[in-house]
Amino acid sequence: MFRIVARLLWLGSVLLTSACATQAQDPLGRALAQQPALRQVLQNADEYRLQIVLGTVETDGSGNSYLKQYQYRVSNEYFYPASSVKLFAAVAAAETIERPGKQSGAELTLDTPLVVHPLFDDDVLEDRDESNIDGATITVRQQIRKIFLVSDNQAYNTLYELAGQDGIARSMQAVGLSGSRIVHRLSEFRTPAENRHYPRIDFVGPEIIHTLPERSSDPLPPLQGISRLRVGQKYFANGELHHEAMDFSEKNYVPLTELQRGLCKLVKPTLDCGGGPAFALTEDARDTMLEAMSQYPRQSRNPLYRAAEFPDDYVKEMLPGIARVIPREYVRIYNKTGQAYGFSIENAWVEDIRTGRGFFLAATLYTNSNGTLNDDQYDYDTIARPFMEALGEAVAKELWVRKQ
Repeated sequence: MFRIVARLLWLGSVLLTSACATQAQDPLGRALAQQPALRQVLQNADEYRLQIVLGTVETDGSGNSYLKQYQYRVSNEYFYPASSVKLFAAVAAAETIERPGKQSGAELTLDTPLVVHPLFDDDVLEDRDESNIDGATITVRQQIRKIFLVSDNQAYNTLYELAGQDGIARSMQAVGLSGSRIVHRLSEFRTPAENRHYPRIDFVGPEIIHTLPERSSDPLPPLQGISRLRVGQKYFANGELHHEAMDFSEKNYVPLTELQRGLCKLVKPTLDCGGGPAFALTEDARDTMLEAMSQYPRQSRNPLYRAAEFPDDYVKEMLPGIARVIPREYVRIYNKTGQAYGFSIENAWVEDIRTGRGFFLAATLYTNSNGTLNDDQYDYDTIARPFMEALGEAVAKELWVRKQ
């Protein structure tokens, strides 16, 4: 009996030592363990559907740089990606306007004005963007800037209609992001069939120089192998309360690892981000996205935003926490957040501009203590935002302070 107990104690010590050694080699594990402000969510990670991916830039024996991803609780569990998908619509739309020129001779740019024709009964002709102080025209560049500066939903919908869900899928699959499914507009309810139908879009100069006709795309494959697709206990739809979980099987989906790899392929196109090449973007398109992603709304000269309405952390929720580690003026964040149905998502490349050191950090959690969706009673300000701040602080301390 004594030998059995001794053997069990020895085995336990070996397993504990092994676990500690593994954690000691994992900067994400160390960061999470050393930040008390994260404890409430970490202790209830299943309830919060918490997933985190930390990405660092490493160099192999041949001198090649690559993305290394450290994961916490990352699985096939569903989370709603909300506005984080706008990054991929922006990329696909920019790639789309390159193709007509090759096919028809039309010279299209990010600044070519667009006219979007009515598609549904409640639509109107769209030929003006009052936010554009350069002529009030609708342009791909302006929609991209609005997407990244303040996460504008209508700007996303315009680019979604320009690229189509099939165009977004092709763009992502071409760079090895094959587990994702972006299939609907935002803040505009349409049926699945309607979301596969796109309006006529004219590119205009003194006259129409190119037209994308009204068109439809075939359905993308349904989600497979994804767990917990039903969320909450009740939900509102069309003013009516439904006493059951909400089904997300026909909603957008992007795995957290792919979300981070997609950002990597945009921000660091020469880095091996895994799965395939970088996006097929012109230098102008990529620079436009990076500028808008890294600016604060108050820094934008077109469109213009008031700091009182759009503070620096409006779409950069980790900023206050990271600014507790290094002065805010030295922090540059390239990111795309999302927030809807109780889910909060951050997907960022965070850089210390003094040293050029940086890290990728993607995270998602679900905060909805009353279990009801579409009632606008989510725990964003009390749980989600403080968690994102603390997470950014913890990782910045681990990689920029303790590592030294």
